[in-house]
Amino acid sequence: MKRIALLLAMAGALLAQGPRGDFGMHGAGPGGRPPGPPPGGFAGRGMDGFGMGSLGGPQSYVPNAPYSAVEVVQTVEPLADGNNIIHKSQTVVHRDGQGRVRTEQTITPPASSGKQPYTVTTILDYVGGSRYVLDSSTMVATQSQLRIPSNHTPRGGSAPPTAHRGPGGTESSPMVVRTTLNPQMVNGVLASGIHHVQTIPAGEIGNEKAIQVSRQMWTSNDLKVPVQIRSSDPRFGTTQMDLTNIVTAEPNASLFVVPAGYTVKTRAAGGPGGFGGPRPGGRQH
Repeated sequence: MKRIALLLAMAGALLAQGPRGDFGMHGAGPGGRPPGPPPGGFAGRGMDGFGMGSLGGPQSYVPNAPYSAVEVVQTVEPLADGNNIIHKSQTVVHRDGQGRVRTEQTITPPASSGKQPYTVTTILDYVGGSRYVLDSSTMVATQSQLRIPSNHTPRGGSAPPTAHRGPGGTESSPMVVRTTLNPQMVNGVLASGIHHVQTIPAGEIGNEKAIQVSRQMWTSNDLKVPVQIRSSDPRFGTTQMDLTNIVTAEPNASLFVVPAGYTVKTRAAGGPGGFGGPRPGGRQH
């Protein structure tokens, strides 16, 4: 069960398996929210997913702040015998001055599968109003609608309360304390930090002693995206995300359109998982 919980939490940090509902970092493929937290409060690696994981929501839309970078996420799950299970993933991220976002991750199947590595790319075209998920193994681009609420808040722009009660509002419910950290240089950019500590009281989820879960996030003041997230949960281990190799320049416009050779399948508006007819050659915006 511990292993399953870890994988569910990590799903919020991977851009891998098709359209996400809104951390690739979403129940969880490119575009959706990560799974809900385990009983007793948020997961140490959760709260909002990691890095570009919440792609597709209004928090992803930040115009006039172009950049390119490599997002590195590493999780370490300690085992009872002193061993560790380590997972590491890298995602290439681009955002242009119009706020369009592209993420790209190479997926390496198990050697036993006999399948070759392939790339999953997500394009959030806020100009054209579409999300595309490109699978290089099938040369298919899945298109779905992308909307921006008029009252959108850039990622990192909202903050949770200093403390709150968990479900039911009882005195024993988990408490989250938020501390604002002084701005400092993180991964080459000036960033503001927030540190959350959640205490799960003894007995809340069958635990003999209180459990403390912490999450520290540094958000770039200019780019409005997390550049480092460190999370620790004794139930699952630790996770760290770093946005590295940051270049604040306008990316090539060709990165934000479906390349020639891809077949575009449009997700039907009325039903989950449905598709309209394929359109060979991709669709340019």
